[in-house]
Amino acid sequence: MQTNSTVNDSPQVPLPPPSTMREQMNIVVVGHVDHGKSTVIGRLMADTHSLPEGKLEQVKASCRKSARPFEYAFLLDALKDEQAQGITIDTARCFFKTAKRDYIIIDAPGHVEFLKNMISGAARAEAALLVIDAHEGVQENSRRHGYMLAMLGIRQVVVLVNKMDLVNRDMRVFARIREEYSAFLREVNITPIDFVPICAREGENIAERAVWAPEMRTVLEHIDAFVKESDVYKFTENGDDRRIFAGTVETGSVQAGDEIVFLPSQKRSWIASIEAFNVPQRQQARAGEAIGFTLTDELYVRPGEIMCKIGEQEAITSSCFRANVFWMGKAPLIKNKKYRLKLATLRATVRLLEIVNVLDASDLSRETLIKFSAFHSVIV
Repeated sequence: MQTNSTVNDSPQVPLPPPSTMREQMNIVVVGHVDHGKSTVIGRLMADTHSLPEGKLEQVKASCRKSARPFEYAFLLDALKDEQAQGITIDTARCFFKTAKRDYIIIDAPGHVEFLKNMISGAARAEAALLVIDAHEGVQENSRRHGYMLAMLGIRQVVVLVNKMDLVNRDMRVFARIREEYSAFLREVNITPIDFVPICAREGENIAERAVWAPEMRTVLEHIDAFVKESDVYKFTENGDDRRIFAGTVETGSVQAGDEIVFLPSQKRSWIASIEAFNVPQRQQARAGEAIGFTLTDELYVRPGEIMCKIGEQEAITSSCFRANVFWMGKAPLIKNKKYRLKLATLRATVRLLEIVNVLDASDLSRETLIKFSAFHSVIV
């Protein structure tokens, strides 16, 4: 366990000028098939005026021409075969913005056949909206997706109980679903930020508060309240030729003057300065902050090394570790085979020593036999 200040070193990357920079956040929308994920996203885009000019009218006109009722989900389901089937097959990315920041919304498929696509999309997310149909209630993928969010380490979760119009906006139905699903989330160590009753198709409690639930926050309010880890850097400019390292403080804190060591190279130096983009000069950075820093010595540090403070317990380094792995290859994991591992900015070759157990992603059952699955717990 790392109890010290650590920074993952990464190469210098130029950022846009201050005038063009806005905070950006990735959010995934998950849930059982047909529970209204794409409708929620389409409504968010429309209600925040984030659609290309004329796009909403174009889709509505297309629906009239084909004698189909308009659905906000059609704004996302651009592929013709997806619209014909009425389901989201792959992970779609779309964009909208508020006064606070820009968002990348990942619409993950709800069908169990496309669970791998859901994992791929959710792996990039910093927060999640999980949609449950008020009429159908908690379904298999409601639980499965909640479990996957937990395994991926996504802890900022807001549950949206959609289609409240189908249950006559009965808050007792909403309360039952909240109680049932909260109990499940506790089992996978997720404490949801909130449950929100909505009617996505009508736009109720999406961007505007519903008159039948005046005490509830809207989906948009919750999205803007998600906490994003700081992602600010200051790099060389105006003739400044200093070597500035960039990384994220994982635990503890770090400040100018601290003596540090990089692992596994064991190179040592002192922090000369803390660098951050477009903020007053600072002397300290804390856990969760992405920062830049300079050293008193000219060192070459490989991307992916861990920086620890001298005098505190160092991070454990080892040539063997146990990991939870989502395996999405067509062929099964093979014992003693070498694989290429990407960890942040680090690339390394690893060898599979043993598969401890297997979790079947379709029903969350555990298997002791080694077989192909969407998820493996392995030792490498």
